[in-house]
Amino acid sequence: MTALRVLVIDDEIDITGALQPSLEAEGYQVVSAANAESGLDLLQATNPDAMILDLGLPDLDGKEVIQRVREWSDVPIIVLSARHMEEEKIAALDFGANDYINKPFAIGELLARLRVALRLRQSRDKPAANFQGAGLAIDFPSRSVTVRGQEVKLTPKEYDLLRALAQHAGQVMTHNQLLAFVWGSADLRDSQTLRVMVAQLRQKIEASPRNPKLILTEPGVGYRLKVDDEG
Repeated sequence: MTALRVLVIDDEIDITGALQPSLEAEGYQVVSAANAESGLDLLQATNPDAMILDLGLPDLDGKEVIQRVREWSDVPIIVLSARHMEEEKIAALDFGANDYINKPFAIGELLARLRVALRLRQSRDKPAANFQGAGLAIDFPSRSVTVRGQEVKLTPKEYDLLRALAQHAGQVMTHNQLLAFVWGSADLRDSQTLRVMVAQLRQKIEASPRNPKLILTEPGVGYRLKVDDEG
């Protein structure tokens, strides 16, 4: 079986020095670049299965790198960044990043997020007819939802919201993305409507809605449906 290839674009030697052996120990083939232009050249030359990208590159802002990549590639992009501002995280995700991890980070968390991103790409190539995880089961053709074996009745919009999260399980979905998926508009004035619907959905699928374990809030950014790989 051919090893999956991961492209790392980061100008911090300490980061790439730690990432490469950790990724290789998990069976990945690693190629790396210390700046955006070299990284974009490697992306075209090596066609990696996933990409780990630092936003603070010396020659080009990471968000512009994401934008350029998304013009022709759907490779999963996991952003690493020392920028902790919510606006930066939202912008990177809206530009097309699949996930965003703040520096400093735990290698174990990065590896788990990488597995999720790779699985999502495979599921897009072969669209799944259902979702199962953490006691939640969704049959997409019939629009049926069960939680811990019990069928749950959802409104059409509640189902659309849950489907959007399930089809991107493990991935942060921004408010803009969810509004577009469910209502066909990314009007931020509808964010309160989204929050209310998330609360309603949690009431129906969470064992403890005030301490949710399935639909997780990414403060100021959006929501994420937890998957089993996250522990």
